[in-house]
Amino acid sequence: MIFITGGAGYIGSHACVELINAGHEVTVFDNFSNSQPEALVRIERITGKKPNFVNGDIRDGSVLAEALKNSGASAVIHFAGLKAVGESVEKPLSYYDNNVLGTLRLLEAMTKCGVKTLVFSSSATVYGDPQALPLTEDHQLSATNPYGQTKLVIENMLRDLYRSDPTWRISILRYFNPVGAHASGLIGEDPQGTPNNLLPFVAQVAVGRREFLNVWGNDYDTPDGTGVRDYIHVVDLAIGHLKALERLRDHQECLAINLGTGIGYSVIDMIKAFEKASSKVIPFKVAERRPGDIASCYADPSFAMSTLGWRAERSLEDMCKDGWRWQSSNPTGYSHS
Repeated sequence: MIFITGGAGYIGSHACVELINAGHEVTVFDNFSNSQPEALVRIERITGKKPNFVNGDIRDGSVLAEALKNSGASAVIHFAGLKAVGESVEKPLSYYDNNVLGTLRLLEAMTKCGVKTLVFSSSATVYGDPQALPLTEDHQLSATNPYGQTKLVIENMLRDLYRSDPTWRISILRYFNPVGAHASGLIGEDPQGTPNNLLPFVAQVAVGRREFLNVWGNDYDTPDGTGVRDYIHVVDLAIGHLKALERLRDHQECLAINLGTGIGYSVIDMIKAFEKASSKVIPFKVAERRPGDIASCYADPSFAMSTLGWRAERSLEDMCKDGWRWQSSNPTGYSHS
């Protein structure tokens, strides 16, 4: 049994599918603050198995500990957390409360229940403004925004915990930019309110929900002036969690591992690729840079290959085609689709 915090969310729901299809039972712990109950219904449609579910907030230590104990889980995958860079600049305390305090409560609950295997959702934002590209796991750590700071605080907390008790098994997965959707079109990214990430915004413009895309800055030191990122298909990312769990069965360790493709695409590259996949024109306007953003960020994914036997297999075309299939089949997301 695998206990999955935030398992109804975008990445969590795709991880549930991969875990169930690999023969694992899962218990989802979620409060639907940025997800929908319908995602759990769709997981069952894809896999034929209904995930166990507990409605709860990770900051509620007693509810969390009881749910973990009752699940009989041997490992935890921790997805639950706030994740928007721009919002974190506006509401830093909410991010420290939810992400840092929530993780502290989770680690306390795991200690109480004797569960010492954890796969944690970290982020490439812990590298701050890259000093060298591609980014390797030994790059210096810093952060340019409160969201990244919360991930860095949690990483340090996990490293300190492991040093204090080396019987823990911890995998820190540093995501680059998850995009796309399950090939079935049944689950995908359904942000509440205005999307904070590029691809869901592009998809909502393509489907007619939004008039145009804001491109935040076109004066970066990049080939076309727009920000360059390493976009990774969410299914490849989900499979990375499965591989991390498999490794932790045989290793007592605390390892940070990049999950990315190693390829950087600009905002303009992504717009063109999505236009091709959707046969739609994506109108856009250039706006001022957002605070906390950086010019370029992409991974060196070779450590994931050597430690997990994992590499991203899905192309930019796959990311856009699958993202468009999800958005066009569910124009308003999970609600009313």
